Amino acid sequence: MLTLASKLKREDGLKGSRTSATASDSTRRVSVRDRLLVKEVAELEANLPCTCKVHFPDPNKLHCFQLTVTPDEGYYQGGKFQFETEVPDAYNMVPPKVKCLTRIWHPNITETGEICLSLLREHSIDGTGWAPTRTLKDVVWGLNSLFTDLLNFDDPLNIEAAEHHLRDKEDFRNKVEDYMKRYAR
Repeated sequence: MLTLASKLKREDGLKGSRTSATASDSTRRVSVRDRLLVKEVAELEANLPCTCKVHFPDPNKLHCFQLTVTPDEGYYQGGKFQFETEVPDAYNMVPPKVKCLTRIWHPNITETGEICLSLLREHSIDGTGWAPTRTLKDVVWGLNSLFTDLLNFDDPLNIEAAEHHLRDKEDFRNKVEDYMKRYAR
């Protein structure tokens, strides 16, 4: 699966036998981000929550992947939610960019896919934002938790959804189920 790993191994084998042919060096260089991703993707795949699946549309581009979260409890049980993740060149100094591709009625995810999850913020007031010690595994577990224990009605991004829940929990549940029937199957 990790075809980038073979590229890394080939580069490591060439370190000792450097020649003056520097013209082809650019094709052999692998960014720090990509080196980190080879390790992190292997760790992620070994420690994926049972409600999550990761898909790499291009196995040579570990910095672009899709995550599917299928919650097995709570309001969103039975839905299938797609997220697109892009890891920037400056990773791990900056967090990955994540967008929800599935339309959802959720207090912490807008209908256009923006996500309120503190570890995805470069600077966070509560101190739980991104840090270079965080990994893709943290991001995936955080996104998964938005459907259970991190579901936060007190600090919403989608204020309308949070107020809807406060006003009428049963109608909120009905709207969540309607969105899941229409968009999350």
